[in-house]
Amino acid sequence: MPAASLAELVGGDLELLQDEAVRFTQELIRIDSTTYGGDDPARWGRGEIEAAEYVAARLREVGLDPQIIEAAPTRASVHLRIPGVDRDRGGLVLHGHLDVVPAAAEDWSVDPFGGEIRDGMIYGRGAVDMKDMLGMMLAVVRHLAREGITPPRDLVVVFFADEENASTWGSTWVVETHPEIFAGCTEAISEVGGYSITLPEQETGEDVRAYLIQTAEKGLAWGRLRAHGRAGHGSMPTSENAIVRLAQAIARIDAHEFPKECIASVRELFDGVTEITGDGWDPADPEGILPRLGGARRFVAGTLQDTMNVTTLDAGYKVNVVPQFAEAGIDCRFLPGHQEELLALLEDLAGEHVEVILDSVSVSVESPTTGPLIDAMTAAIEAEDPGSRVLPYCLSGGTDNKALSTIGIRGYGFVPLRLPADLDFSAMFHGVDERVPVDAVRFGARTLLRLVVTC
Repeated sequence: MPAASLAELVGGDLELLQDEAVRFTQELIRIDSTTYGGDDPARWGRGEIEAAEYVAARLREVGLDPQIIEAAPTRASVHLRIPGVDRDRGGLVLHGHLDVVPAAAEDWSVDPFGGEIRDGMIYGRGAVDMKDMLGMMLAVVRHLAREGITPPRDLVVVFFADEENASTWGSTWVVETHPEIFAGCTEAISEVGGYSITLPEQETGEDVRAYLIQTAEKGLAWGRLRAHGRAGHGSMPTSENAIVRLAQAIARIDAHEFPKECIASVRELFDGVTEITGDGWDPADPEGILPRLGGARRFVAGTLQDTMNVTTLDAGYKVNVVPQFAEAGIDCRFLPGHQEELLALLEDLAGEHVEVILDSVSVSVESPTTGPLIDAMTAAIEAEDPGSRVLPYCLSGGTDNKALSTIGIRGYGFVPLRLPADLDFSAMFHGVDERVPVDAVRFGARTLLRLVVTC
């Protein structure tokens, strides 16, 4: 039996829904909500509070009553609950983050905060991470309000601050200080999933779009390596140079080879790709299937093993002085179940003269790859893109689903985007000339609305 058309399900002006999703994406990009990290309010700026006020204003225009809460001055999140038909069912959290990573304008071909449309693409910092989803969320919730549609179960809509800096002032703070916002909720939908890759179908040879639902994500440990030595004059020999000790630790970490491992969602992804394309994969060499994955290749490559990457350096204050301390930032990502093992390994590789200081540790996430919500996501995709396929996958990065998982809410990545086969989608995240197709945002708004009213 063919799926009902979206107009039959929800009625109303679906062109307005899609137009608003595009417009809101552009207007949110034009709000520079860059976060730089740290606890110094002088570095925070007003971008997040301005974005929060913009979101709240759009919701109030249709008679809704969103609430803005601040973890600290300007570090603002927005939340709203829409009661559902069956209030005894577990509620659904629809969430995204307001902040973006920095963008160096001189590296871009357009103004990174211009929200410009060029060649069918919306350009700007946050276009895919994740102001496109925020635009869709706003458009969907406004459509529900205009048409008087009650979702099947409670819908909690949240726009978080600070996701790009370990969520300290965002989802982590909200979950810890206002857990009542999520009372009765059991599942959540957020970023970096639901987008398409294009695969050749083995029987027909024709291209098939496969949409990847994010069902798992690696955990993270952000911190510093602080090497201790003895300060001294730069002209004298020393065996206690903090910079050398730090460099040796970095070399050991960089040289360490992590074993490959395919967790359940990764195996299901590879098996699904094999079923579509006919190309098998070797568990002993899983990287062999990566070239098939197009715009998801980099995300998936990062889920085949744990990782440790040194990201910053800070040492010394004068050329003729051997410093007493030297420090490096480190970004560690671990597969589900690997947290204790990886942190113990980091201590061992750092060595006796290098202290490991952990600034932020967030759990890994692993949610079921089957169930009613997965079925509803699959049905929504297939209704809007007949003949497509849906597969699970694991994300190498992290999302605000981590914080929600600590209060028992199962999280998924589902930002439905029908993408061109040649778009290197993973490179858009934190990249130069970040962009998203206009048509993909329009598709996403339709698909997300269909999901919300059927799940």
